[in-house]
Amino acid sequence: MHDRRLARRTIVLALFCTLMWQDYAHAYIGPGAGFAVGTTLFAFFMAFFSGLAAIFLWPIRWFFRFLRGRRAHARARVKRFVILGLDGMEPTLAEKYLAEGKMPNLARLKEKGSYLRLGTTLPPLSPVAWSTFLTGCNPGKHNIFDFLTRSKRNYLPALSSVSIRGASRSWKVGPYRIPVGKPDIRLLRRGKPFWNVLGEHGIFSNIIRVPITFPPERFRGALLSAMCVPDLRGSQGTFSYYTTRAEGEDDYIGGERIHVKCKDSVIRSHLVGPENDIRRNGGPMRCPFEIIIGDDGEAILKINGQTHSLEKGRYTPWIRVEFKAGLGIKIRGICEFLLLATEPEFELYVTPIHIDPDKPALPVSYPSVYCTYLSKMLGSYATLGLAEDTWGLNAGILDDDGFLHQCLEADTEREKMFLDALDKVRRGLCVCVFDGTDRIQHMFWRYIDPQHPAHDGQSQQQHRDAIGELYLRMDELVGRTMQTCDDQDTVLMVISDHGFNSFRRGIDLNFWLEQNGYLRLKPDGRDKKYLAGVDWSQTKAYCLGLAGIWLNVQGREAEGIVDPKQADGLRDELCEKLTGLRDEEKETQAISRAFNAHKTYHGPYRTEAPDIIIGYNTGYRASWEAAIGQPTGELFHDNTKAWSGDHCIDPKLVPGVLFCNRKIKTAKPRLMDLGPTALAMFGVEVPSHMDGKPLAVADADGSFPSTGDGLREQTDTSGVEKREAVGV
Repeated sequence: MHDRRLARRTIVLALFCTLMWQDYAHAYIGPGAGFAVGTTLFAFFMAFFSGLAAIFLWPIRWFFRFLRGRRAHARARVKRFVILGLDGMEPTLAEKYLAEGKMPNLARLKEKGSYLRLGTTLPPLSPVAWSTFLTGCNPGKHNIFDFLTRSKRNYLPALSSVSIRGASRSWKVGPYRIPVGKPDIRLLRRGKPFWNVLGEHGIFSNIIRVPITFPPERFRGALLSAMCVPDLRGSQGTFSYYTTRAEGEDDYIGGERIHVKCKDSVIRSHLVGPENDIRRNGGPMRCPFEIIIGDDGEAILKINGQTHSLEKGRYTPWIRVEFKAGLGIKIRGICEFLLLATEPEFELYVTPIHIDPDKPALPVSYPSVYCTYLSKMLGSYATLGLAEDTWGLNAGILDDDGFLHQCLEADTEREKMFLDALDKVRRGLCVCVFDGTDRIQHMFWRYIDPQHPAHDGQSQQQHRDAIGELYLRMDELVGRTMQTCDDQDTVLMVISDHGFNSFRRGIDLNFWLEQNGYLRLKPDGRDKKYLAGVDWSQTKAYCLGLAGIWLNVQGREAEGIVDPKQADGLRDELCEKLTGLRDEEKETQAISRAFNAHKTYHGPYRTEAPDIIIGYNTGYRASWEAAIGQPTGELFHDNTKAWSGDHCIDPKLVPGVLFCNRKIKTAKPRLMDLGPTALAMFGVEVPSHMDGKPLAVADADGSFPSTGDGLREQTDTSGVEKREAVGV
């Protein structure tokens, strides 16, 4: 009833939005994208008549969905399946706090049901892990192996999960260049999410902020995208730092410094927006603003005809901002302002400019009106895939308080969405992923690791207990979730995609490859980013990204020199040499295992993976320089950044967690098994292409059904050990 009611509300709201907001931006102006001006009027009329058709055809569609839904639910063992994802929750910390009695709700969940460590993926990176979760497949079938991949044409880094390209044709009208058609926004993750399979069998799903769901796919349900949703500039998050200081870096990783002048207590500057691609040589669009500094150190912000108060050390609420492209076209975003100082120098931080969920310039939800529905219900909220600005804290622009504000705000917004979904969807699937566990552990691990290079002096800091407080907040969230779940009708799982560990030392694998004769630099090539200093005519292998090493193969890379027939032997050779690599200065092993990806993964996309996947040991990861292809002159680098915790290590060292309100008999559950489990609980046959297997989950009375209904008691992981493909 509730999911049908939500569907009716969605249709009505969609028609209302179509009629009232005719300036809705159907495309994105930004790097690699265009704006479909030429089809705006056509799109409006199509949307209008589609809305009318939906209204008149709704009774017929409802009738057939009702019949299909009845058949589907008649076979189900459960009315509702709820998955609460706590990205990166570390089992050793969870077990510690459970033993200390600090997490009573998770303790209750464990006592009445189950708690197990959950096998993750190789590599245990969030985009890889969540892609495996939602497809039930190893990376060789879903095509996500890292945050980044590399271009085979020019070796430059590229986002692995999504491609945004402009319209292929355009009209030239005076100084304007009007794209014809919509930009091509393409999801590079392959495989079908298990909630799509449920939808094909009449089961409704509500999916909130699960990574690698951008752009959103059509299915029976509602979805809000997460990781890899860009900001309004097309980046993965670019903050702005305004200051009157003459000295300092011009740019930061993940941000930019803008020098301003103060005249008569007034600062005039602008926000930097997306590229104006409808004007020839248009450059980035700008949104001007003015700040008037008062005698008390506070200030007034004037932007887009509105006035806002600025108080030192306090964020503004989300502020809507507009960028004018010309021809009456306006692109809207939202951001927050944080006044850092007014004297002796002026300093202002502005968050990345998020896509406005009320009038999104890119599709961030399915149906497209779902994000607007949430905005009308909750107000503005973060849409950027990586909403918490870790780069601002790394650069020292934000302090701990400034960063934690973003984490807490994002989790608060997410909880309201999640509780709304639980209220609306009484039959079907609900999934929501919270990022705070991941982001806070990344940035505050230095407080709990006495051996970390950034630990000195941290014991007296205000937020030295930030991670412990985080786990207590997540336990309270679990408690509120449990209150909405009827144990008789609902299976509740609380999961993490991987665990966490310290990141003390970075390894520059490009330096190792150079020292061992696999990579050659140009005479002036050292310290150049994005592999610009590499001599490709004499390079057999190179490192880019967090996952591993690529070979420079003939016929694959633009300047490849490795004979494809010799490539697999070279992979094995590198794996043998890198496995067990030691850090002699620290007298410890730096790399646990190196994997030949072509032998590890299976599926049609295994050849798209880095040739070698590195399983780092505890405390190690790819260095910051290696990740962006910047060869240095040292193998090991102390990590002194605030980003002090990580999980890009051997998957055996960072399993996730699995709590469930039902007993689970499977001995070694894996992340890839959860989708097939949900399918089986709803009586849907698991597709043969999925690698995961349904877990043995008890019914509400504690009994286990026979394995003939699709459940299989998985008591070993021999298949995983043979392939080393998807975790341990």
